[in-house]
Amino acid sequence: MQDNEILSGFDGARQSPGSAGPLAAMVFDACHVGVVLRAILFVEIVAGVAAMFAADALLDWWLQWALLSAAALPATLVWLIVACSSKTWLARLAEPGQYAVGMLLGALSGVYGCAMLAWSGLVGRPAWAASAAAGAALALGLVGALVLRSRGRAPAAATARLAALQARIEPHFLFNTLNTAIALVRAEPARAEALLEDLSELFRHALAEHGASVALSDEIALARTYLAIEQLRFGQRLRIEWALDPRAGQARLPPLMLQPLVENAVRHGVQPSESGATLRISSLLRGGRVLIKVANTVPAGAGDAGHGLGLRNVGERLRLLHDLQGSFRAGRVGPWYQVRIEIPA
Repeated sequence: MQDNEILSGFDGARQSPGSAGPLAAMVFDACHVGVVLRAILFVEIVAGVAAMFAADALLDWWLQWALLSAAALPATLVWLIVACSSKTWLARLAEPGQYAVGMLLGALSGVYGCAMLAWSGLVGRPAWAASAAAGAALALGLVGALVLRSRGRAPAAATARLAALQARIEPHFLFNTLNTAIALVRAEPARAEALLEDLSELFRHALAEHGASVALSDEIALARTYLAIEQLRFGQRLRIEWALDPRAGQARLPPLMLQPLVENAVRHGVQPSESGATLRISSLLRGGRVLIKVANTVPAGAGDAGHGLGLRNVGERLRLLHDLQGSFRAGRVGPWYQVRIEIPA
């Protein structure tokens, strides 16, 4: 392997071959399950408060709330469906345009809800103008709340990205890898060359500018490269078990998420144990969800090693990408320390 081949591995590191370009800014994303749940809750709370002004007793309030919900809930779902279907088109508009379209869809959805009440005979004289105004006002309030929430999440997202950037190059890992290569270069030059090629590939991925998410298959490939390097260092002390579902490969994860988990398992499972440890990585597609597990056997007498900033950062990045649709848990499961991730397929 020539020097220029190693160095050329970093050409274009700022943009990985499969990474997407920057996405247009969206004021609100109605396709997100978390947004759907918050929208319904927001509208129902507003309907419940509005019903108080027209009710004289608790039973009357319940009836008024049920009547308003009969119009508001279908109208909200229509607003969410149309906004989700128009997501690509909405992304091309400036922020004021997205607000305007959101309010227009809210007004039309309000008219739709009023029409349903009129058609069912629950109201005598439809209030078309009031329904349109109420729909537009609710849409404006909902979009505004989502924007405020997005801006409130920005510092957390920036912190998570910074922590991910700082974790890209672990000094001790680099030092140990180079020492291993030096030890092999005379006795086994072919293995030393393979080690440096793996290290070059690992750095190519680590230093590339990724989009908001990458495919699970890419993260698996990066983890394999990392473990190939560590296998040379630890030998038989590092026992690796793979149980991967090929159908789960297209699930989306934050970039550079799986490799830190694998590194954490090696550091806290293999490194402190003279006999080494078993590292088990699995993925499974089940019912529209992808389950990912990274587990390592725990050395005798060890506590819950692994709880720390690294795992918290991974969990935070997963929450920022998938919100309520993502699940992250870490802890002891018998003789194993296990990280369990569940995301949409």
